[in-house]
Amino acid sequence: MATITLVFLGFVVAFSIFLSPSQSSTFTIVNNCPHMIWPGTLAGAGTLQLPTTGFQMNSGQSARIVAPLGWSGRIWARTGCRFDESGAGTCQTGDCGGKMECHGMGAAPPATLFEITLGMGNDDDYYDVSLVDGYNLPIMAMPRGVNGGCNATGCMADLNSGCPKELQVIEGGPGSAGVVACKSACEAFGSDEYCCSGEYANPSSCGPSYYSNIFNRACPRAYSCAFDDATSTFTCKAFDYTITFCSTISR
Repeated sequence: MATITLVFLGFVVAFSIFLSPSQSSTFTIVNNCPHMIWPGTLAGAGTLQLPTTGFQMNSGQSARIVAPLGWSGRIWARTGCRFDESGAGTCQTGDCGGKMECHGMGAAPPATLFEITLGMGNDDDYYDVSLVDGYNLPIMAMPRGVNGGCNATGCMADLNSGCPKELQVIEGGPGSAGVVACKSACEAFGSDEYCCSGEYANPSSCGPSYYSNIFNRACPRAYSCAFDDATSTFTCKAFDYTITFCSTISR
């Protein structure tokens, strides 16, 4: 039996499960934003939720979460959250059912997503950063490979500042000053053409759009549309993924 350690907000919380170092990988989450964020995690089908599914991070703080090999899921950051003592509340972006702990609820779009499937044994991991559900914060994912040679990916550009008006999520509603997120064209317009659904649910009929190309030009390593696998999915065998929100590293 091994102890999984989660470090956040200056506290150490231990979870004892049957897991050896060779059967796990870590996610090191860093808040490089000038404001508070609330990271959220969601396990994919067939894998267990991580020891934490949502927590608060002040600017400059980091957290480490240990995940079993074979884990699949998403990590993102919520912004503008307010929670009461019971953990109930709301977030301006990335909300997951109005709770501090997401407990199996995904991010309400728009939100920038880190997606990963950890390989079992010596199998490679598969990972990407997705803007298919829109964008709320810059993100950088840096793997530390078992044998080196892993590729970083992410979206370090400020897409909120250049977001087309029809995709903007405005803080406080119309007439307020700040754009807090940028919707995908699918969310904004809901058409099959932009959502790659219906008769457009295949790569031959659903190509990049005017809007996804805006995302792609700013962040060429990230998913910008549904069938963007060739340039946006990466493989590696890593023992740690450092996921930095509001990374200052240039692409």
